[in-house]
Amino acid sequence: MPRTFSASREDLHQLQDLARSNSLPGEVQEIEAFADSNDEKIALNIAFHEFTQAPVALHKFFRDALPQLESLLLLDQKKNRFELSGPGFLTHTAGGFDFRASHLSFFQVNRFLIEDLLQSVVAGKSGSLALDLYAGVGFFSLPLAKTFNRVVSVDANLAATRDLRSNAEAAGLSITSHNVHTEEFLEKFDETPDVIVLDPPRSGLGQAASAKLAELRAPVIVYLSCDPSTLARDLAVLLQTERMPAGTKPNAPRYEIESVQLFDLFPQTHHIETLVHLRLLA
Repeated sequence: MPRTFSASREDLHQLQDLARSNSLPGEVQEIEAFADSNDEKIALNIAFHEFTQAPVALHKFFRDALPQLESLLLLDQKKNRFELSGPGFLTHTAGGFDFRASHLSFFQVNRFLIEDLLQSVVAGKSGSLALDLYAGVGFFSLPLAKTFNRVVSVDANLAATRDLRSNAEAAGLSITSHNVHTEEFLEKFDETPDVIVLDPPRSGLGQAASAKLAELRAPVIVYLSCDPSTLARDLAVLLQTERMPAGTKPNAPRYEIESVQLFDLFPQTHHIETLVHLRLLA
């Protein structure tokens, strides 16, 4: 049988050909490409050193070359100027929810594993209050809102926070979202959640924030990490191992590891996502 490609994959191959043949307009510094869940539409973030053509001409070039291009965000780095063509987002489906993800928001990239990842995080969890840190567009917040009376989400990315609020409204769910850095939020938050979910960037949570997190005494913490070294640093605080910093309170709440799962979300790279379930010791 002849080999067939999805529409979005054909466009991405065409984009590769344009780059390899030096046919892209201007001085392109970086291209980020995203496909939707159905592999039918793509969104591009393209950074130029500076625009050498009018943005309308650049938009026309890429739309003529890539028929499935849904949304295009151009950046003139010299002037720090953005130009958008299209709706500004793609829609991804997971766990029975539709997630709007804008150009500057984060969404899990491997659609073949995200259902397993989602269920590993939220399955069997319910209660009065769930806290979702680094919540992004609500990938965990929305499913948690189905089984918890209250969900509080936190993310410093304004685009992602706006997406989360839009996604929650579309799903008919009530989520309290905070557009603030997690470290700042933990300085003031003093409730005790039934579960805390966190999916930080590679820099991790940090030792001070890990200590604040432990002080909330949530019975369960679910930590999704994309960097083993920062995960080990944060777990040293939560588990109170010999590697925890010297200034840690001697009677701080202590957790133990209940389970560890690995997800190869970035195949053919060295990156592995680590999912750790922690339980508070009495």
